[in-house]
Amino acid sequence: MKKHLLITSLVLIMASPIASANLELAKKSGCLACHSVEKKVVGPAWKDVAAKYKGNAEMRAKLLNKVKTGGKGNWGQVPMPPYSPRVSDADIETLVDFVLNL
Repeated sequence: MKKHLLITSLVLIMASPIASANLELAKKSGCLACHSVEKKVVGPAWKDVAAKYKGNAEMRAKLLNKVKTGGKGNWGQVPMPPYSPRVSDADIETLVDFVLNL
């Protein structure tokens, strides 16, 4: 039942125009080369990131920094490349907020 509810919720979220715009931004920014919403690719599934950090107010700033500067170790040893300045700070904030609110 919980799995069905989660899947239904994700379908509704992903069907919204805002989610579609955020996924398009993620694609344009190169995020979907290593991530997806539902499953681990090279990097973690975004739903897993959201679940792990739910309720942790400090994680937004840490994730913003991680996306901007890159790093490794939190989800395995494959490094995440830095996305700043190639992706604007405003777009990085939009993407991190999208992931954390899944």
